[in-house]
Amino acid sequence: MENHVVLSACIEELQALRYTPAGLPALDLRLVHESSQMEAGVPRKVSAAVKAVAFGALAERLARQAPGSSWSFQGFLATPRNSKTVVLHIQDIQQN
Repeated sequence: MENHVVLSACIEELQALRYTPAGLPALDLRLVHESSQMEAGVPRKVSAAVKAVAFGALAERLARQAPGSSWSFQGFLATPRNSKTVVLHIQDIQQN
């Protein structure tokens, strides 16, 4: 099955860089997306706030970025244990 997401968004909020029990850098962040999309042949304004997480060197790189900066994020969706919220696990970024 496919689970691949590409999302253009701004960094709204960055948490402090943390480390997993295995010593891997981890960063929790909140992304905000706004665009116009076609739905049923009609243009629609779309906005979404997305919880995201990055690990390793990518987490360290994102931790140095300014809130409000615009990026293209690639990754996959997963639901953490004991949660009902979907989180984007970031695997690659490109600055817009």
